Amino acid sequence: MRMERGEGRPAISSFPASEQPGGSRSWLFSMPVDLLVFGGPIALALLLVAAGDALGMSRLSPAVLLLCVVGVDVAHVHGTLYRVYLDPSEVLRRPVLYIGTPVAVWLVGFLLYRSCGPLWFWRVLAYVAVWHFIRQQIGWVALYRARGREHEDPRRKVDRFLDPAAIYAATLYPIIDWHTQLPRPFSWFLDGDFIPGLPREVALNASVLWAVLLLAFIARQVSLVARGMAVSWGKVIVVLGTALLWWSGIVAARSDFAFTVTNVLPHGIPYIALTVIYARRRYTTPDAPPARIGTAILARGVPFAILVLMLVALFEEALWDRLVWHDHPALFGEGAVLGQSMLTWVVPLLALPQVTHYLLDGFIWKRAGNPDLARWLRPLAARDRG
Repeated sequence: MRMERGEGRPAISSFPASEQPGGSRSWLFSMPVDLLVFGGPIALALLLVAAGDALGMSRLSPAVLLLCVVGVDVAHVHGTLYRVYLDPSEVLRRPVLYIGTPVAVWLVGFLLYRSCGPLWFWRVLAYVAVWHFIRQQIGWVALYRARGREHEDPRRKVDRFLDPAAIYAATLYPIIDWHTQLPRPFSWFLDGDFIPGLPREVALNASVLWAVLLLAFIARQVSLVARGMAVSWGKVIVVLGTALLWWSGIVAARSDFAFTVTNVLPHGIPYIALTVIYARRRYTTPDAPPARIGTAILARGVPFAILVLMLVALFEEALWDRLVWHDHPALFGEGAVLGQSMLTWVVPLLALPQVTHYLLDGFIWKRAGNPDLARWLRPLAARDRG
């Protein structure tokens, strides 16, 4: 896979009434963990962009490919294994969704690739991925709102609309700007996957709305502080970090390197943390469901669980490179050059984990369809941090 650009909507509607240690509802897990998994990737991405500019890096080096694309972006896709497919009781709970989705994904992908050709296959996949990335940020905001029980406070009705509006502004304006200045030195999957021809005036108008909504969001947080009301600082980090990285990685940046690090790090790292924390709790408690493989992996600790995701991702990337892209023979070796008829079968199959991840994310992190979810996403206690 060249560049998995992609995460659904990890949102649940509410959490138990219990608060975090210390009485704060500003954080999903704990202040140190939230700062690490949300703030850390933002800071790291900006640091790498600055270093890349200073060193004149514009293309992806093999090290960046392995660490950022494979080790984070592709790896987080396979978190669906821990969340769903290594948990037999979860699969049996909704078999039509969990078994039917990958079957339908491959069939639609096969028909699209066969009838419309490679360009339209990747074009459709690119727009699905963009929407997935945007909805993931909406999901994090919803998760923070649920943690703070903001839906119960009538004084926070405006936040119900302003918070997602700020995320949509932070993400859609850069995408619109991108469409008005095609081609760019970077692409989502491959050159030409975005449809050109959008007038420049559309981006200029969108930039005004972008500024207005983000300033309104900031003003709202200042207002909350002035009135002595609680501020969800984790949510603030997500919203403003998204705005900063999407602007700097798309609007301001002019290199594939800058786009990649600002795109994949803040997308994949928080999702890996969410998935591993959820799965470790679910599989390693005394009343855990029978999930022998998942339990064995997660019982060895978080670093080992993440290493497993990375190894699976490395195997997938090797298949993509050897069978489809042939971009990095020094890393993955020479592969077979397949004909177009064979690629019609292979490409949708290799894209299966990625697209399944996109679609299932809209279901697996919502409490409405997952009644036990809040139990496994409770705030971190000291014993959970080892």
